[in-house]
Amino acid sequence: MTSDIPGVNEDQAEGGQVRASTLELFFDLVFVFTITQLTHAFIHHPGWQELGQVALMFAIIWWMYSGYVYLTNEVAPNSSSRRTFLLIGMFGFFVISIAIPHAFTGSGLAFGLGYVLVTAVHTAMFVTAGGKSAAAAMLRIGPLNVLSAVLVLSGGIADGWLRGLLWGLAILVQILSPYLSNPDGFVIRTSHFCERHGLVVIIAIGESVVAIGAGLTDMDLTVGLVATVAVGLTLGYVLWWAYFGFDDERGEHALAALSARARLRGAVNAYGYSLYVVLVGIILTAAGISMTIAHGTQPASKAAALALSGGVAVFFLGQSAFRLALGLPRAWNRLLAAVCVLPTTLIGTAWVAWGQLIVLVVVAYAFVIADDLMGISSGDRSTYIPRVTPFGRRVLGSHVPGNQ
Repeated sequence: MTSDIPGVNEDQAEGGQVRASTLELFFDLVFVFTITQLTHAFIHHPGWQELGQVALMFAIIWWMYSGYVYLTNEVAPNSSSRRTFLLIGMFGFFVISIAIPHAFTGSGLAFGLGYVLVTAVHTAMFVTAGGKSAAAAMLRIGPLNVLSAVLVLSGGIADGWLRGLLWGLAILVQILSPYLSNPDGFVIRTSHFCERHGLVVIIAIGESVVAIGAGLTDMDLTVGLVATVAVGLTLGYVLWWAYFGFDDERGEHALAALSARARLRGAVNAYGYSLYVVLVGIILTAAGISMTIAHGTQPASKAAALALSGGVAVFFLGQSAFRLALGLPRAWNRLLAAVCVLPTTLIGTAWVAWGQLIVLVVVAYAFVIADDLMGISSGDRSTYIPRVTPFGRRVLGSHVPGNQ
């Protein structure tokens, strides 16, 4: 992330941060475990019901995790008391993560209690340590967060379908809360805010690497297996590049250019709702890669094939929504990519799992590269592409600015 973009200066950092702290990175280690737990939960019991449960649990967790990004954006962990409260919140998230595998059977109460603790710490820190305007805003939105926590706890106590219903109502409250309560007062310090969310995306993509490693347990390292692993890592790279090649920096610039009120709405729509879809896609992709490696040279199961290609499709769908929310160019490219990668599922079920993986990488990367070329031809640059090489000028021809 850069710190010299419009809208980011030292005045905005007063009371908050413009860079992520090492304590926040330590805090994010719990989120690594959360992603791992959700991925493994789906791998062990793949199916539509399990997919719904994973999406439901992650929606609950993501709302309050994102809330902690807002918290540290406003309340820098620069005192012993603040750091202590963050560690207590971290413990709450850890309890939630431990409860994930059996949250819909035997550990729902632990899931609910962990969420109540996380919510209580978040609200208390905002009200007591945040700036005057942020504390006032939290007093307005806090009751809705408390209502959501009560619903999560009630769901943890309930059994069967009632648990899912109560947790679904909690998510509905979360989704509507920015619109039911006036969010004015929260200040988005874009450099820190976008960096933290970018780190979360990296963490989630890293789970695909973990999934590959976990899938190699007790397997003989043959040439075919090593080649499959290489393709799986390439798919992880494609997802990383799809977001960080340009959109990570574009998003930060676009968010910083908005007015204070519009920035809040943009932050919720792009980094709250849209990134949730992106991260669910990454979780499914990681699970699909792991199951693909397990199938080896055999046809993939329907669950494995759908998780793999469907996960990438969901990722692109979320990225398309991210671009729309911030007015970034070519949201249609990612939407079209989502539509085109999904049919590669048939290759895995009709042929072999590794064949699906190869074709999926080719199709997904083709859309990403095509989008990059269109962006570069219109003058887009990023940290990774600061200028167009002579080879790039030959490829793009007269469409490159300054090549006339």
